[in-house]
Amino acid sequence: MLKRAPSAQDKSPETTTASQQTRSIIIIGSLFFIFGFVTWLNSVLIPYLKIACELNNFESYMVAFAFYISYLVMAIPSAWVLKVTGFKKGMSAGLVVMAIGALVFIPAAMTRTYTLFLLGLFIQGTGLAVLQTAANPYITILGPRESAARRISIMGICNKIAGVLAPIILGAIALKDADALVDRLATMDLAQKAAELDALATRVITPYVIMTAVLVLLAVLIYLSSLPEIDTDHEDETVAAANTSKTSVLQFPQLVLGALAMFLYVGVEVIAGDTIISYGASQGIALSTAKFFTSLTLGAMIVGYLVGIVTIPKYITQERALQVSAVTGALFGLGAIFTTGYTSVLFISLLGLANSLVFPAIWPLAIAGLGRFTKIGSSFLIMAIAGGAVLPLIYGYLADEFDPQQAYWLVIPCYLFLWFYGSVGHRIKR
Repeated sequence: MLKRAPSAQDKSPETTTASQQTRSIIIIGSLFFIFGFVTWLNSVLIPYLKIACELNNFESYMVAFAFYISYLVMAIPSAWVLKVTGFKKGMSAGLVVMAIGALVFIPAAMTRTYTLFLLGLFIQGTGLAVLQTAANPYITILGPRESAARRISIMGICNKIAGVLAPIILGAIALKDADALVDRLATMDLAQKAAELDALATRVITPYVIMTAVLVLLAVLIYLSSLPEIDTDHEDETVAAANTSKTSVLQFPQLVLGALAMFLYVGVEVIAGDTIISYGASQGIALSTAKFFTSLTLGAMIVGYLVGIVTIPKYITQERALQVSAVTGALFGLGAIFTTGYTSVLFISLLGLANSLVFPAIWPLAIAGLGRFTKIGSSFLIMAIAGGAVLPLIYGYLADEFDPQQAYWLVIPCYLFLWFYGSVGHRIKR
């Protein structure tokens, strides 16, 4: 395996100054904003492409599958890339790849070809896999381990503020007058319908051209920034001694179980954010109103992140935060199943509150003590983000076979496993 030679810029957490940490947190925060904006556009793309490309529920959730499956495919290659390039250049490269994915939307929209849309989403996910493989361990290692969840919570706020804005902005363009359009389509002949749907498909061209330009600009700015490297290959003496007998990242049970927890968590997070618009429509709520529901889910996550920043680790440990979040998520999931209308939709939105502190807690618990295995361990956690590909697709299948509300039973065992990991699983070391 190629190995990058250490440079004068390589720093450990101990030698990174407070001012450097602050600048780095601001830079990484801007990247998490981009993560959120691009990721949560999917919540609008699902109902939008369902109309434009005439899809059923299962087919429409291929949007989430194509986007998130790239994490499974590209996480290990991303770790190799970071070995060669380091964190900063790797992040810049990830932004360029995302820009290429955004460009693919232009021919996809012009030809109304669903497979091209999916290809663009896969490429964007590939770029995000590189970015997240770098950014998540970077922000974890940048300061004291016990306050890692707090720093990740700050990143989560950046991510979810973008997530609140993204569906509102794209929804105002892509789903404008969507309810009236759906009614008109039912009365049109094939030629008229094709013309209307072609016009609908072209609505996303301008937003994705702008996105391409912004991503390229950010790639250049990150490349030219003063973001320091953090050397994870040279461990402190305590960690090095503990890992002397370790030959594989799979010898860390807290990481393996953490990866499974991450898989299930991302799955339920994506279900809460990406299915809520379509679910609201299935409950008889107009798309003109339902298009704002994802923003409510992400707004609830922001509230949870703010709670995390204030309380972790001063009043509550990362482990306890994970346990409380898991129990709360299961209760809100049951609330969504056993109520109807706006009340049921509200419970789905509140899953955002329950989910908010799960990712910040899982990450530091899973990579604790990995030392020289940190980069490859982080790539395992990034691979686990593929839960966002698999679980929403299962949800879509269940929604077609039964109904969209009963399909939410899928989230209950996921939250139960998250409780297990927060209570017991992360303590298993052998």
